[in-house]
Amino acid sequence: MAAQPGLARRLGLGDAVVIGVGSMVGAGVFAVWAPAAQAAGAGLLIGLVIAAVVAYCNAVSSAQLAAVYPVSGGTYVYGRERLGEWWGFAAGWCFVIGKTASCAAMALTFATYAVPGAEWLRRLIALLAVAGLAAVNYRGVTRTARLTRVLVTCTLAVLALVLVLLFTGEPHRELPALTGTSPYGFLQAAGLLFFAFAGYARIATMGEEVRDPAKTIPRAIGIALLLAIGIYFLVGVALLRVLDPATTTAPLAAAVDAVGAAWAVPVVRIGAALASLGALLALIAGIGRTSLAMARNHDLPAWLAAVHPRYQVPHHAEIALAVVVGILVLTTDLRGVIGFSSFGVLLYYAIANAAAFTQPADQRRWPRAVNVIGLVGCVVLAVTLPWTSAVVAAALLAVALLVRRLRKGRAGSARS
Repeated sequence: MAAQPGLARRLGLGDAVVIGVGSMVGAGVFAVWAPAAQAAGAGLLIGLVIAAVVAYCNAVSSAQLAAVYPVSGGTYVYGRERLGEWWGFAAGWCFVIGKTASCAAMALTFATYAVPGAEWLRRLIALLAVAGLAAVNYRGVTRTARLTRVLVTCTLAVLALVLVLLFTGEPHRELPALTGTSPYGFLQAAGLLFFAFAGYARIATMGEEVRDPAKTIPRAIGIALLLAIGIYFLVGVALLRVLDPATTTAPLAAAVDAVGAAWAVPVVRIGAALASLGALLALIAGIGRTSLAMARNHDLPAWLAAVHPRYQVPHHAEIALAVVVGILVLTTDLRGVIGFSSFGVLLYYAIANAAAFTQPADQRRWPRAVNVIGLVGCVVLAVTLPWTSAVVAAALLAVALLVRRLRKGRAGSARS
């Protein structure tokens, strides 16, 4: 089999930061508050703090690893290099299934805000969004970065407007007291909120396309995460000053309406739709590159390892992803795919923290305690998620490991 061409290093620091922020400050900032508030009640901000701490630990572990292994694949590569090929496979599989579910969640969220009509129409619009953004990714990573930059700019402008309206308007209530809450509720809320923070993975998975990756990737991950955490804290505080986010499925739109700015509700809807598109665009890019790395190591079909000779993107992997996500948006619901995605991504980062823990002193940028906190945090948040999502995701991982074991066994028998 002829060697496949490599990916082109075209992304600078600004591009990488934009892709990371576009992945984190996406549909989650418009939609994740309601389920998190239902779990944590008045302790919503505590859940946000927990999610931010775990996200920070995961981010620095990923940055430390990406500086040493600046190739496509993220924790799939790190797990293989530091822990063994089985751990790498588990990480890659968790990332692919978790983020494929995230793609469906972003597409469905986009359609919900853009077309508040019949369900069949929303699903059709979601399908068209997946097809359109997959086509953008197919044409090359620089086009992906440029469009993501436009979408992120629009999203941040809408959020800035919302924050000005909420902080300058008269608050309808005092910040709620921490009564009637529980540690389990805080943790489940943190696990759900983590869904919105996990976008920095896209920077690491695109390590083969970043210029000077040893310096650029760690800096981009840190900058993007800090920007996202700041935005989420501002939005969380603003919401709690106005209403209980648990009482509505579109809390930002409801909050703007509650302070007497009904004219801005359509603007919020447009912002949510654009944010969903930005997150979906970055997700497609990241999953395609992890699939490429897995296919290169024969953990996925070799057909997925193809790189387009002109556009230098993993075009077969992105086509396959678009097909699977298209099926999901036609057959699943938003709540289910969010829980499923969070479980898979938390396990993915648990392996990243374990891999970073094994790095020697000359490769370390942060103490091992950070890796331990991240690993424990990921596991705890994963097991506190709604049990149906956790069980289905764990079952799929077990099946994938079993299939790989059987394939390895057959290959070994054939060689002997």
